[in-house]
Amino acid sequence: MTRASLISVVIPAKDEADNLAVLVPEIDAALAGRTHEIIVVDDGSTDRTAAMLAGLRSEGRPVRHVRHATPCGQSAAVRSGLLAARGEIVVTIDGDGQNDPAYIPALVAALETGGGRIALAAGQRLARTDGAMKMLASRFANRLRGAILADGTRDSGCGLKALRRDVFVLLPYFDSWHRFLPALVIREGYGVVHVDVVDRARRFGRSNYGIFDRGLRGVLDLFGVWWLRRRRKRIPMVSEVEAADV
Repeated sequence: MTRASLISVVIPAKDEADNLAVLVPEIDAALAGRTHEIIVVDDGSTDRTAAMLAGLRSEGRPVRHVRHATPCGQSAAVRSGLLAARGEIVVTIDGDGQNDPAYIPALVAALETGGGRIALAAGQRLARTDGAMKMLASRFANRLRGAILADGTRDSGCGLKALRRDVFVLLPYFDSWHRFLPALVIREGYGVVHVDVVDRARRFGRSNYGIFDRGLRGVLDLFGVWWLRRRRKRIPMVSEVEAADV
């Protein structure tokens, strides 16, 4: 197995044992034709997540359990998973089960067929099942982000994404970073493709990453990303000169 043939799926999750018990086998089935690993980043969970993941591993599921000692937030969990990933292509998916793993092969295919200049395949949700308040906040945030960053992305908050890991390591990190991936990837000179996906209703529990932690901080992050993009004036085209070429 080579790094290029391996697909890493990263799931940030806090107290999502019941949803993960369904989601992990679904991901395993969706990628049955590809070599893959599933990295659950346990963001300081206090439920039975550890025992449930141990059970899945004993069944032969390709699951890795990466744990934060204390909750650090969704962005930190996504980053920890990406850093731990062994594959060149990394797929992110939310741990609440609302993202449908059936779309993972389409995201990977869109990234692979895009060529070397495409670094991100981003899911964009249709027929969303979230509550009215969450959808209103998300719609406002996406419109504001699109007007300021012009990243061509209708829905940057969708957890389903496929990303080249070598490009990920170039990106600046900050809380809420995962919501600005299209703009940050474009900043590095790479392209973004989009895949329409349909969310599902949450099966168990309630969200542990709420909308009210995105308000003012989200606006500040937005202008921070705008500043970062303006500060990147020229992207170098790098090549190594061989001795025979001198």
